[in-house]
Amino acid sequence: MGSSEPEILIRDIAHSCNTFVMYQELNETSKVTLSLRAAQLYYQQDLTMEAIGTELNVSRSSVSRLLQMARDRGIVEIKVHTPDEAPRRIASEINDRFGVNAHLVPVSDAISPVEQLDRVSLSAARMLSGFFGSNMTMGVAWGATTSAVSRHLTRRQTSDSRIVQLNGAGNDHTTGVTYSGEILRRFGEAFSAVVEQFPVPAFFDDSDTKSILWRERSIKRTLNIQGSLDVALFGLGALHAEVPSHVYTAGYLSQADLDSLRDDNVVGDIATVFYRPDGSWEDVKLNRRSSGLDLDVLKRAPRRVCVVSGKSRIPSLQGALAGGFITDLIIDDFSAASLLTAN
Repeated sequence: MGSSEPEILIRDIAHSCNTFVMYQELNETSKVTLSLRAAQLYYQQDLTMEAIGTELNVSRSSVSRLLQMARDRGIVEIKVHTPDEAPRRIASEINDRFGVNAHLVPVSDAISPVEQLDRVSLSAARMLSGFFGSNMTMGVAWGATTSAVSRHLTRRQTSDSRIVQLNGAGNDHTTGVTYSGEILRRFGEAFSAVVEQFPVPAFFDDSDTKSILWRERSIKRTLNIQGSLDVALFGLGALHAEVPSHVYTAGYLSQADLDSLRDDNVVGDIATVFYRPDGSWEDVKLNRRSSGLDLDVLKRAPRRVCVVSGKSRIPSLQGALAGGFITDLIIDDFSAASLLTAN
């Protein structure tokens, strides 16, 4: 861990290829096979791109594309072990204080909050491949953070896996299917997983309507899937975040709703279920109308991955940690340091 040299991991997902043709003529299977071979020659045997091109009978530019494909498909993973002790010390202190696995993402204070979120989300997308696999179910809460993560996912072939939506996305302006569906589609395609959407409102007008609908067999089916998660992935909603939470900016909450949240001293939400600084949530009035996953059910998932970017989400993060909703925290290094010094 003391070296700054990158650790290269190559997954052997193919065997050998005896016949080589030009890159443009390759079918998808041959591209995957050749990308593995190119990665082995480049990273494990230190051959140059020119030498690899000669051996595989492809051009240097084709070798570059094959190596990029190997990274995109998760055949190659690059891990940089920093000699700097500060990030490890901060991560260790977060682990000890809050009982979570902290993964710090280095960012620059010179970049915008949107760029910062993009970098944290990229790291989160790479880590997910190690958290999720065949015969598993992952729940995804739609939002600005998970949308950013979905854009950076690399393909990893799984079997008998499922991606399930954790909260409805409809309101009186839109069904929300396009927004949430696109996020879920990216996850499904990345992991070759079945996608289970949840086409209900984010918030019901009347809690009695929700109670009646929750008794329907089709809804119960989705609720049962949500209740058997192996992995849950979510960001944290925050009213005044630097990158605004989608639920607060897209017409989901009326002024009366916002007033109610302030009266209940809410600091954040997970999958449109709101909580206070101490992590309490059961008696928050708006939660009775929310379609989001019951947070006690969420806590049954063995791995609960929270992605956080920006110091403005620290109060929301403190509440989520107090509630025990998180097992794995992926966070930028500036916010991680701020978490340890926050009151």
